[in-house]
Amino acid sequence: MKKELIKSIKEKEVQLAKLAAHVDKSVICSELYNKVVIEKAILKKQLDDLNKNKFAEKVVRLFPRRKKTLICDYFNS
Repeated sequence: MKKELIKSIKEKEVQLAKLAAHVDKSVICSELYNKVVIEKAILKKQLDDLNKNKFAEKVVRLFPRRKKTLICDYFNS
């Protein structure tokens, strides 16, 4: 799965490199360029999600967070 995502990201980079020269010349090319940029961002997000440690994130959520003390809290009493 990871290898496929990395391969797809590289393909999108190649497409972006080819389209970069034609972005200024045509509206269709600029729209296609923007579409490929979005697709690449989605693929990168999926790759990041695969690399995250889901177990550690769940453990962190179980423990309550300490309430931050604000400056105004010192003046309330």
